[in-house]
Amino acid sequence: MTETSSAASRYPRLGMHIDGEWLYGGGGRRVHRVVNPANGQTLGELPLADAADLDRALAAAEKGFREWRRTSVDKRAAVLKGAAQLLRERVEDIARNATLEEGKTFKEARIETLACAGLLEFYAEECRRIYGRVLVRPTGMRSLVMQEPVGPVAAFAPWNFPVHNPGRKLGAPVAAGCSVILKPAEEAPASAMAVVQALLDAGLPPGVVQLVFGVPDEVSRHLLASPIVRKLSFTGSTVVGKHLMALAAQTMKRTTMELGGHAPVIVFDDCDLERTVETLALAKFRNAGQVCVSPTRFYVQEGIYERFLEAFRARMAKVSVGDGLLPTSNMGPMANPRRPQALEAFVQDALSHGARLLGGGERMGDVGFFWRPTLLADVPVTARIMNEEPFGPVAVVAPFKTFDEAVEQANRLPYGLAAFAFTENGRQANLIADAIESGMVGINTTALAAPDAPFQGVKESGHGSEDGPEGLAACLVTKTIHQA
Repeated sequence: MTETSSAASRYPRLGMHIDGEWLYGGGGRRVHRVVNPANGQTLGELPLADAADLDRALAAAEKGFREWRRTSVDKRAAVLKGAAQLLRERVEDIARNATLEEGKTFKEARIETLACAGLLEFYAEECRRIYGRVLVRPTGMRSLVMQEPVGPVAAFAPWNFPVHNPGRKLGAPVAAGCSVILKPAEEAPASAMAVVQALLDAGLPPGVVQLVFGVPDEVSRHLLASPIVRKLSFTGSTVVGKHLMALAAQTMKRTTMELGGHAPVIVFDDCDLERTVETLALAKFRNAGQVCVSPTRFYVQEGIYERFLEAFRARMAKVSVGDGLLPTSNMGPMANPRRPQALEAFVQDALSHGARLLGGGERMGDVGFFWRPTLLADVPVTARIMNEEPFGPVAVVAPFKTFDEAVEQANRLPYGLAAFAFTENGRQANLIADAIESGMVGINTTALAAPDAPFQGVKESGHGSEDGPEGLAACLVTKTIHQA
């Protein structure tokens, strides 16, 4: 038995969790077939929620919120810390299942699971810091400013980080005292189930977290139409985000939106070229480029342009693509068949506009959803891939002359999630960090996510924050009490 088939045999039975009960398929319930992107084989059948399931989830979330908001911070902290510890203890199994259903390498899935544990542990401590204040008033009067949980949260998480995204959607609301109805992506359900199970095993009361799957538009319309839901938290494309915001506006729900990006990378000619290429290659091909903050539009100063291309092409050639469970693989397949199809169209369009293909640009094999790491040079601004996020292992490169030209190109699009710059000039580093319109900027690094740091975009990349104290604040509302 191969390592992949052995792991697949241990893949869990798939289900939803509503009102303290795991619900599985059968009895005529609709199901979604979950496949392994490395070989296209079926891993399991996932039950999908109907209207009755969603109504039950709403009722449970309303009841769970009433209980959980009154629960002490010591209890909330204990649950979050306990869940973090369980994720660490179960990391091998969770990471293996994440690789099976999403495709990323086992090493990446393991790091992701441990990062999720770290985030839950951070919120276990941060929930003790939900402070208010007392205002100065004349004797006999009192005015208090209080922070309270916003209420039941409808949270929608994508497939690209199947463990950490659910952890993000659950950590801050649970710490704040909210209940959550979580709908992760149907492509990678076992990972989300593992996070929910860790919280339940750590003592989270039934009803505080509901886990549902279903037809995305059906689920979102049903949940967001309900007055029970007080907040929407969404990670995904800008197009879908705008649609969900319109639905949420009907009942004035608060929103946290982490939407699409198209991260510019400005490489100045005074950078440490070897270190820059290594850093960018690792980031570009992590999770097969299916990362919202992946470096995508590379603007390289003319003085080192051809050297950069040659160095990046040489480094790209060392990327070993294969089944994520194989120790020899450092890039797995795309997560679903839609991604190779989209990349084919992007590459052909770029070539038709005059871009040079310096490597890759095609599918790999006829089994699974593999795509060769790709380097496109001299890509004009008219190419689609310079304007639409490819969400894949494609580096898109163009030259620039001056600082102002680089800033203009970096800020040209309506997106502003992540941006990067590489320079050894301290003053230039400060200037470019100030000039770029982005929620997050990396200078000589591509590491942007940390439990204690806000993760957010600007412009059409969304609003509100996840992670850090700001992520907790996004799950709270302010109440002012005046007493005479």
